[in-house]
Amino acid sequence: MRSAAAITFAISASLLILGAASAQRATTPAPPPQTTPATATPAPSRAPAAAVSAPACSNPNALGVARTVEIDTTGGPGFGFEHFKQHDFLRDKEVILTFDDGPWPTTPNVLKALADECVKATFFAIGKHATYYPEILRQVAKAGHSVGSHTWSHVDLSRKTLDEAKAEIEKAVSAVKWALEGQGQEAPFFRFPALRHPPELVTYLGQRNIAIFSTDMDSFDFKMRKPDQVVKSVMAKLAKHGKGIVLMHDFQTATSQAVPDLLAQLKAGGYKIVHMKPRQAVTSLPQYDEELVKEQKLPTVSQRPTTSVVRDVQ
Repeated sequence: MRSAAAITFAISASLLILGAASAQRATTPAPPPQTTPATATPAPSRAPAAAVSAPACSNPNALGVARTVEIDTTGGPGFGFEHFKQHDFLRDKEVILTFDDGPWPTTPNVLKALADECVKATFFAIGKHATYYPEILRQVAKAGHSVGSHTWSHVDLSRKTLDEAKAEIEKAVSAVKWALEGQGQEAPFFRFPALRHPPELVTYLGQRNIAIFSTDMDSFDFKMRKPDQVVKSVMAKLAKHGKGIVLMHDFQTATSQAVPDLLAQLKAGGYKIVHMKPRQAVTSLPQYDEELVKEQKLPTVSQRPTTSVVRDVQ
């Protein structure tokens, strides 16, 4: 994500952390853990990721998913022609929709729009946000979308030491895994904040068998305040490129409001949606799973999600 937004939320004591929501590029969140992740890389599991039974499509005129592809992430392949040129698997007028920086209260609007058109997308979640709104991230997985990670606190990893950067990657993997518990599994999909790819971290992700996703076209929706601007941006770039991986942000209000019209225009323009699924689930590192547990503050008896504890009455 490339926008700037600093939002502080007081979260339920049953969540793992207290703190400010990560900034959208210009503001640096609290420093990541200074520990060094385990050097031994787990062997890639060949078992398929757990299947998620998405709701059946009830719209006979839906845009739908034209093709589903399975991604073997062994060795950390890179996708998105802005940075990686090797894998060109999309056909003319095929589109992959990706959303960064969730989960957030705006995410359910995106999910509803996608569900209305029976479309599947890929979501790159920020680790902190996954701990703020685990119930929303579970909704993403339950709907049949793929869920990857986008660092723990959305910092520019090119400005971090190698150990700090690895911790940002690994803690996000552990946080997303924790949030999705019981509602599908996390994909070994990763996107760098600001699309900055330090070579040593590209190598590290390859060793971890985690695929790297850049983009074919960035909507730059974080610069926009009106839904129609987001739609025009995406459609103009698709008209130019003909196909591609589209980067948007479910964190952005304008984007969450733009998705219904965007899907309508994609359908009218004859575009086809491709959904990416991983061949296997990601393997988190125990060190970072344990760190999340240790960071729990003042645990309470109630484990209900916020949406069942707090509701509008007027």
